[in-house]
Amino acid sequence: MRLIVGLGNPGKKYQKTRHNIGFIVLDNFFSKNDKQFKKQKNYDSVEYKGVISIKPKTFMNLSGKAVTAVQTKTRIDEILVIVDDIYLPIGEIRLRKSGGLAGHNGLKSIAEALGTREFKRMRIGVGSPDSKELSDYVLSEFSSNELKILDHTLSFTSELLDKYISEDFDEMVKYYSKKKKSYSESIMQTQDLSVEN
Repeated sequence: MRLIVGLGNPGKKYQKTRHNIGFIVLDNFFSKNDKQFKKQKNYDSVEYKGVISIKPKTFMNLSGKAVTAVQTKTRIDEILVIVDDIYLPIGEIRLRKSGGLAGHNGLKSIAEALGTREFKRMRIGVGSPDSKELSDYVLSEFSSNELKILDHTLSFTSELLDKYISEDFDEMVKYYSKKKKSYSESIMQTQDLSVEN
């Protein structure tokens, strides 16, 4: 069975923050598909078309605890982690089969819990801090202009997750490559409109 992990922090305080983009993406996808998360001890979960998706309730730094809790209940063949990335412009998406941790505590916790960095990632750009401390920045909310860009991001990530769940990671990557140009153009148009206004 495959597992999708959307990273974030539980609670209303963090609901709309940059660090919670993993939660935001999953909430958007499953609301479109009329599916609701069920509460578990260390995570909220939903099963859809044979794939389990979770939102850890262990806070970002202990995300690995939630992942291993799922693994004790069922055999996981493949893990996709949806994570915020401060090194990417707002809304930019990168798909990777594995890779480094980029100083991200959620990824670090999962890698330590699994004993490997060999898990798939959907990295979503949340922009870089100018003057704010990094910890303050990732826990800050998106601006109104950024939210307009994220409307496109949420629509595109829903399409990507449809491909991943219905087919597999490789097919999702192919779909991403096919649609990447038009997606980037939609973001640029939104940014231009925001500047004009």
